[in-house]
Amino acid sequence: MKRNMDKWFEETLKEEKKQSIPVLSFPAIQLMDITVKDLIASSDAQANGMATIAQRVPTGASVSLMDLSVEAECFGSEILVYDDEVPAVIGSIVSTQEEADALKVPEVGAGRTGIYVEAMEKAMELITDRPVFAGIIGPYSLAGRLLDVTEAMIYCYDEPEMVHTVLRKVTDFLIEYTMAYKKAGANGVVMAEPLTGLLSPDLAEEFSCTYVKEIIDAVEDENFLVVYHNCGGGTIAMIDNLLNTGARMFHFGDAIDMEEMMKHIPADRIAMGNISPSAQFRNGTPESMREAVLAQMEKCTKYPNFVISSGCDVPPLSPWENIDAFFAAVDEFYKSNKVGKAS
Repeated sequence: MKRNMDKWFEETLKEEKKQSIPVLSFPAIQLMDITVKDLIASSDAQANGMATIAQRVPTGASVSLMDLSVEAECFGSEILVYDDEVPAVIGSIVSTQEEADALKVPEVGAGRTGIYVEAMEKAMELITDRPVFAGIIGPYSLAGRLLDVTEAMIYCYDEPEMVHTVLRKVTDFLIEYTMAYKKAGANGVVMAEPLTGLLSPDLAEEFSCTYVKEIIDAVEDENFLVVYHNCGGGTIAMIDNLLNTGARMFHFGDAIDMEEMMKHIPADRIAMGNISPSAQFRNGTPESMREAVLAQMEKCTKYPNFVISSGCDVPPLSPWENIDAFFAAVDEFYKSNKVGKAS
């Protein structure tokens, strides 16, 4: 459903009691009695999974799979696929300038990208009561998977030209991939750029933020919004660089103090986070989840531009008792009328 996302953003910013927007998609496998392998191979399964979750829980938006293997596989990387875990990229396909120069930019539709775009088109028909966001990887995080994530930072120092060559190609691809989601009807994308969280602010600016800004400038308009996600521990130190990307909506992981982060977020931007996917959603209990959510909201809702969320994507086998407890705690907090203002 076409939606004015500028208006949605402003309305969300002004709402005193904001609906939570966790990155919640993979746990649909439990409700559908399928595997992750089934989910990532079928556009119908993905669309139906998103719709099933949207029917079950009151999210402020529906978010597609945060599968950071899709684009790398499209470029030629090898991936490992599991029944109950998110797919993983193994090895590297670029380690020299010559290989970077020879790297071919794939067409959108190659690999599983066609399945994912088709899934979004189908999801848009099924979910009409809230915005629907597709998922893409960020440019440095994609480049890192092609270069090998453990080597990518070293290459920034030793082989910067090679890294920039790869970044130029992946950025061109990500713009086209995002435009395909836009054409399919998506209201926006969540761009996952976690590998940047390991960089210094200066390196983040050179090897990530400049390219992120290019993507945002190319795809955003009043009907399409880019949400920037970074679950790295260095995000507070590099927040000025992240703000300079032009992103208006941010999503942060549990490696940082969310209350401290909110002190750095301008009043006209929204920041979401950051209940631990592992400690609470996957391995917590309904009781520990309730305590974590209430404590987080007590600290952060004094900032009117805060939205409670998961710290990253919720793991596939996270018990639904914990997920339901997350939403129940959000509702409990708002019913207690504890929403305040930052001092």
